[in-house]
Amino acid sequence: MKLATDSMVLNNTTSYSHREYLVLAIPLIISGISTPILGAVDTAVVGRIPDPASIGGVAVGAVIFNTMYWLLGFLRVSTSGFTAQAEGANNQNEMVLSLLRPMILAILFGLFFIILQSPILTIALSLFRGSEAVSFFASTYFSVRIWGAPFILLSYVIIGWLIGMGKVRLALATQIWMNVLNIILDLVFVLGLGMGVKGVAYATLIAEVSAVALGAWLLYMTNREKLAHIKLSMLLETEPILKMIKMNRDLFLRTVCLLTMTVIFTSLGASMGEVTLAANAILLQIHYIIAYFFGGFANASSILVGRAIGGVNLSLYNRAYTLSAQWGLGSAILLSLSVLIFGESIIASFTTITEVKAMSEDFLVWMLVFPIFGFWGLQLEGIFSGATEAKSIRDSIGLALIVFLIALWLFVPQYQNHGLWIAFVVFSLSRSFFLSLFIPKLTREKFTNKS
Repeated sequence: MKLATDSMVLNNTTSYSHREYLVLAIPLIISGISTPILGAVDTAVVGRIPDPASIGGVAVGAVIFNTMYWLLGFLRVSTSGFTAQAEGANNQNEMVLSLLRPMILAILFGLFFIILQSPILTIALSLFRGSEAVSFFASTYFSVRIWGAPFILLSYVIIGWLIGMGKVRLALATQIWMNVLNIILDLVFVLGLGMGVKGVAYATLIAEVSAVALGAWLLYMTNREKLAHIKLSMLLETEPILKMIKMNRDLFLRTVCLLTMTVIFTSLGASMGEVTLAANAILLQIHYIIAYFFGGFANASSILVGRAIGGVNLSLYNRAYTLSAQWGLGSAILLSLSVLIFGESIIASFTTITEVKAMSEDFLVWMLVFPIFGFWGLQLEGIFSGATEAKSIRDSIGLALIVFLIALWLFVPQYQNHGLWIAFVVFSLSRSFFLSLFIPKLTREKFTNKS
């Protein structure tokens, strides 16, 4: 039997099967994990250089960019939610405007980062407190990749819009292109030409810019007629702009909390030595791959929830919630088993440094625990994002951050790096618990007296 197309899947709103859900989710999973794979490839290639400071420098540099870009991650999330709702309501003009409005923000913020690159780097390095060697490599990595800021933010908008429209294959195409090119250039620049950390940075920069160029071309070629109907007055309408700003504000604050946790985690790891920093960097890359794997299911549910709310379809909303829970739990079990069986081999693919490998294996147990404790919060964020209801996401992350800080105070002094990972897992569990408390309110507000 031939698999359904994206549009066929999305139009089947009365009886949504597991197979149809997977047809939508699998390309999103592949697209999603390509983001951490970029960092993983960088770390793995640098791991071939016999110097732990190189891995640590790329790790710190990557965290700086993650911090900058995650603060603006709302560009993808809100774009996806608003686009899905416009698609559900069959509002052609709003579908296009949901792309153009955040693109303007992406360009402005990207230029802002380039202009302020020097103070950003200075402040970041002072926070991480790494060794002189780690700081040198981080600065080298940062000074190259910063020029891609407008492009990576534009890619967030493009991917978010494609996901919201249900055009998951086009989103996948741009991500695959970026990944393949990044891997090829990493191997050429670092292993072939011996450019070291600078080669890793150039490879990632070129891959990011090319992905945006491809995505913009695909958007133009498939939406020329819709773009022709858009006027400046539509773009500047006050009500949808204010709605976008409100959601983006809440998502921004959510990300501030999330990145506060990440920066504290990385900084404390760096203070425990270069080997600990490098080991934690490898485990965090594994964590990112796991988290983005869940993100594929969350994005699939986000599309359905957005369309359900746009079309006032309670049945589709409930089905999206159920499928998200079922596939999230199943994937959590599968991923934990995979780490148990293949964990040491995965670590070996990142580095050949004996002490870094040994320490990574000592703390691998936390990657067994993370999927089970963290999957539900990640899945629920997809539900709330599709509903363009970010206040609950913001509040739940804020509460989880408070729990994280308490856990650090309780466990790090006695258990050191194990205590750091305990706090990380407790944060993930708290995130899942607190956000689940807001589900009944979301359902009442979006569907009571509307269906």
